[in-house]
Amino acid sequence: MTPRIRRLGLPLLTASLLALATACGGGGGGETAAQSSAKPGEKIKLTIGLFGDFGFKPLYEEYKKTHPNIEIVENVTQFNDHHSNLVKRLATNAGAGDIEAVEVGYISTFTAQPGRFTDLKQFGLDQRQADYLDWKWQQGMSKDGSQVLGLGTDVGGLAMCYRKDLFKKAGLPEKRDEVSALWPTWEDYIATGKKFAGADVDGAKFTDSPGELFRAMVNQAATGLYDTQDNIIVESNPEVKKAWDLSNQLTQEGLTAKLAAFSPPWNTGFAKGSFATIICPAWMTGFIQEQAKDASGKWDIATVPGGSGNSGGSHLMVPKQSKHPKEAAELINFLTSKENQAKVFKEEGTFPSIPALYEDPSIQNFTKPFFGDAPIGKIYSDAAKSLKPQHLGPKEGDVRVAIGNGLGRVEQGKQTPDEAWAQVLEDVKKIK
Repeated sequence: MTPRIRRLGLPLLTASLLALATACGGGGGGETAAQSSAKPGEKIKLTIGLFGDFGFKPLYEEYKKTHPNIEIVENVTQFNDHHSNLVKRLATNAGAGDIEAVEVGYISTFTAQPGRFTDLKQFGLDQRQADYLDWKWQQGMSKDGSQVLGLGTDVGGLAMCYRKDLFKKAGLPEKRDEVSALWPTWEDYIATGKKFAGADVDGAKFTDSPGELFRAMVNQAATGLYDTQDNIIVESNPEVKKAWDLSNQLTQEGLTAKLAAFSPPWNTGFAKGSFATIICPAWMTGFIQEQAKDASGKWDIATVPGGSGNSGGSHLMVPKQSKHPKEAAELINFLTSKENQAKVFKEEGTFPSIPALYEDPSIQNFTKPFFGDAPIGKIYSDAAKSLKPQHLGPKEGDVRVAIGNGLGRVEQGKQTPDEAWAQVLEDVKKIK
């Protein structure tokens, strides 16, 4: 996994760690805001825990020009390690950063522990509410809605990235509008995959693996893995089973390269051209550009089957352990500002969670030569504007892991789809 990766599709925190986090949720601990005010001009070191490169480094330098007394130290770990470490550090009340990033798959796990985080409202950050997409703002609130625990950095509006050169070899259309027209539905996407497979393009499969596609399908539904009462509804929600069946159909039709997302072979697959399409939230564009440096102009971006959806996105939070919560809150406010979300998008591809930017000409007209001058700003603005929020449950990540493991067993030939589904349901029942 390279440092740039931030939004893992099927995170792997263990159930025991999440149980530990929930059990410790009622506690406070750490310095209080009243105790932690720094003296004027005092040199302060703020640590920020991230799971990869968020594109913040240029912003730190800009911030320090007006805050010369602030030293910012960025601690970057892999996605799984970051979240599991945060669970443990909250439980032991030691070792957390002044600011911690939390991915959307785990945001509800941590907002369920308001006693472990600083209420950003006391530093005036509740005034930022009008900036945000309503559902993005709500994700960072405590469950009872009384506390602001995190401010959003980005959203993962969906598109489909594809290799124009591989489509040409397969006798398929290359222009993004024509490609988008190939797959208004996921069934059409699979039908296109069969045509690609029939052309027998040397060294290339239609897609990488079914896991991220499953996630995209489920995220498009009105209701996903949980109902609004936080009951797991994997077994009873027909949208989940439909996504499972379609994802496994990709495997059974031989359309996947069997490259697990974010694995080293998957990374290499971009450079080798091992797959022709990949589910493509905005942040994925930066990763593709990094991994496939020699493929400039070969990639392009079409709409996703189903038209919209979200995959990923993060919030920045201040653990109660921070000795400088006021300064940490001020830094969060700066990093998530409208201007800085726009800057990070243009450099890194992470798409803003501030809807006023979606009509900004600098966003609407933004293109990238690497993707054939695709109108990236317009594509992801349109995707973000059409997003419909979905309720996320407290063990969302663990449920996704159970399903992702099942999809993997099918792809590896260890189980049939029916056998894997039965095991998934048993595994999910154990998640409390």
